[in-house]
Amino acid sequence: ASPGSTGRPRDRPGSVRPQARSGRDRTSPTVGAMSGRRAKGPAPRASLEELVRLACRTEDEASQIRPRRAALLPRVALALGVCLIALALVLAARTMLTAPTGQEAPPGRRAQSPVPTSSLPPGDQDLVPVDPASPDSGPAQVVVHVAGAVAVPGVVVLRPGARVADAIDAAGGPAADADTDQLNLARPLADGEQVRVPRAGEDTSTWAQQPAGSGSGQATAGQTDGQPAHSQGAQAGGLINLNTADAAALEDLPGIGPALAERIVSHRESHGPFATVEDLLDVPGIGQAKLEALRDRATV
Repeated sequence: ASPGSTGRPRDRPGSVRPQARSGRDRTSPTVGAMSGRRAKGPAPRASLEELVRLACRTEDEASQIRPRRAALLPRVALALGVCLIALALVLAARTMLTAPTGQEAPPGRRAQSPVPTSSLPPGDQDLVPVDPASPDSGPAQVVVHVAGAVAVPGVVVLRPGARVADAIDAAGGPAADADTDQLNLARPLADGEQVRVPRAGEDTSTWAQQPAGSGSGQATAGQTDGQPAHSQGAQAGGLINLNTADAAALEDLPGIGPALAERIVSHRESHGPFATVEDLLDVPGIGQAKLEALRDRATV
């Protein structure tokens, strides 16, 4: 440098001196990136924070797009509902068409029909079923007069099918001097008969010799003309009165069992006394062959 100069080198001809920039003109790349302003000069590379924010923004936008397949769900649900309703209607119609009527018999059972008694053999007519609700099924109760050696003699009311032992119990039981060994305690009772309990040492052989129709029907174990002494309606000649004999006495007729004997008594109580022996044909289960077999042993 020449003397008197300022000490700074002179500019060469044709050269351009760079001008210094102030602090305002200089922009820090870091500050521009953080503040969001565009930095002067060449664009800096994207920072990690911007990449993360960009990735997050892309995910939010993608999540706002609803899948196309979701729009098909209402149609599928509607179609499924229509199918279910149609299936329910078909099943209901099938059930109504195949339902059994009230007139049909249950599976495995055959409808019962009445069996005419005329078509049965003579030996099988005792097995004809009788409707319990029919008028000929017997009385609803059995009224019996209990007399003799019992605690409380008198009239007792028993259920149908009661036995001699039931009548004695209803009368307070046998007395201390009663001789029940002479009685058939298992004999079924008929409505309106009398049960007489003998005392010890009492002769019961005269009880069965009372006139028919006296209503005695005593329950004893004696025998008269080969017939039980307790049989009500048994006459001295061995004939059995159809209008006064009880069920036990009617069983002594040929071919008459317990079932037919009860039917004869029930028919007599419902329709009145028999006018002739032939009226037995009106009793269910008695045919012409059975009538001929017992005609000589019965009377009215």
